[in-house]
Amino acid sequence: MTYLGELISIGVAFSWTATALLSEFGSKRLGNLTLNVLRMALALLFSLVLFWVVTSNPLPTGASPEAAGWMLLSGLVGYVIGDFCLFQCYIIIGSRFGQLFMTLAPLAAALMAWVSLGQQMRAMSIVAMLITLVGIGISIIGSGQRGGFSLRLPLNGVLFAIGAAVCQGVGLVLSKIGMDCYETQQPPFLLEGGEDRLWLVPFSANFYRCIAGIIGFLLLLWFRDGMAPLRESLHDRKGLLVATATTIFGPFVGVGFSLMAVQYTAAGIASTLMAMTPIIILLPSYWLFHEKITWRAVLGAVISVFGVSLFFLT
Repeated sequence: MTYLGELISIGVAFSWTATALLSEFGSKRLGNLTLNVLRMALALLFSLVLFWVVTSNPLPTGASPEAAGWMLLSGLVGYVIGDFCLFQCYIIIGSRFGQLFMTLAPLAAALMAWVSLGQQMRAMSIVAMLITLVGIGISIIGSGQRGGFSLRLPLNGVLFAIGAAVCQGVGLVLSKIGMDCYETQQPPFLLEGGEDRLWLVPFSANFYRCIAGIIGFLLLLWFRDGMAPLRESLHDRKGLLVATATTIFGPFVGVGFSLMAVQYTAAGIASTLMAMTPIIILLPSYWLFHEKITWRAVLGAVISVFGVSLFFLT
């Protein structure tokens, strides 16, 4: 199917919009590290169920040590380091500026893919990516309740934000490398089910990423707060419900399909389209949190849509 990777990437942007809205409530209720531990654990559980239903084996099979190693490294970079930096920058400079700096992720993904995979992007694709990123940046800057903004930001907050963006982009490409190694091994579920089961490879890859994620976040939680917050969260029904919904739209469906997207299109293009979450979230934020939509936000959305349309003309 033509532009399948691009369409999947846009779907992932919508999925991550739901994740962002749910995470805002979940983080305040449970704490960021506790929520992330629950998300990783639930994502592993959902993956086990998925593989058991499809292959009658709850564990992904066929991954070589090389493929598993790349996926574990991707989880460490993308989940543990990336999300830790992202949450820290939210605390220091706020989510609005944090999301602004996250528009650097597609550039990091494209650069990493060029260095490690030799992926080349056409001139029009590069122009489309830059236009989309400019639109996203304008929209985020203009989405504040008071309209104005200041660039006098703490250096540590800026560094955390840049670190989060770079880790997200690099983690995506590391996943691509791992999946390339995985597919060359022809896993048993592909041999039995043929090409129809190729879609399972990203979910198998994400299984290993979640293992790295849950180990990393458990260690961070242990050293920072101990296990008490996690034990208390297990008795919070509302918090667990939000964590479950966040997991479905985020580490399970969202990340699984984001990995699938890079199978069908260049990592830089996929990362750019998935970065449209700040545009999509404008109306839900207005309806749910009564955040003012300024003319800058609307202008940024129009520019971003124009940039996205260029991807389909290349």
